Amino acid sequence: MTTKRIVVGAHYGMRDWLGQRVTAVLLAVYTLVLLVSLLTLPELNYGTWAGLFASGWMKVLTLLALLSLVYHAWIGVRDIYMDYIKPTGVRLVLQVGTIVLLAGYACWAVLILWRV
Repeated sequence: MTTKRIVVGAHYGMRDWLGQRVTAVLLAVYTLVLLVSLLTLPELNYGTWAGLFASGWMKVLTLLALLSLVYHAWIGVRDIYMDYIKPTGVRLVLQVGTIVLLAGYACWAVLILWRV
């Protein structure tokens, strides 16, 4: 006789665990690159700061870090909602609100980044 295993939940498991680790590594690498770049500047003022982010490679790296941050935050917050918010309607509203906020923050950051 075999026992049927009851599987519940969203089944994200390994994908989300790996996503959190990959985005954390990307954010750590970006932090190190940014720190080294800032430490090698002759002086820190608006002109040198804007010049640092005016280069194409830094814009791309910053955009990658930004997308990593948004995805990392989404996984973490979604897991908190799934673990601690039991009413489905409340959880759905919170998840949609979080998606809207994260998307809005990402768009705002892209607009700021590409203005430089």
